[in-house]
Amino acid sequence: MLTEFQLKMENAVLRLRPGEVVSFGDIAAAAGRPRASRAAGRLLAQSLDTLPWWRVVYSDGHLPPCNPSVQAERLAEEGVQLNGSRVVASPLGRFKKSQGS
Repeated sequence: MLTEFQLKMENAVLRLRPGEVVSFGDIAAAAGRPRASRAAGRLLAQSLDTLPWWRVVYSDGHLPPCNPSVQAERLAEEGVQLNGSRVVASPLGRFKKSQGS
């Protein structure tokens, strides 16, 4: 059974749209606890494929070490640009490039 905080994080992840990439901290903040990024990571690690986990990365854009090739493939399918194992641009979210960039 999930706690209220975990349910809020789960809902934040479920609201992510294709091509929207955010950080673990962004998910925690959306659930009301901005410093709980590790809790967001634990939730996603336990979710298997029930949540779109591949849309969540470290705050600097790097992919976490578990399943990086799967994550990179799924992100690329959604129009996300990567340089190695780091997100450099996404259609939506934290890594969205501005019109002038």
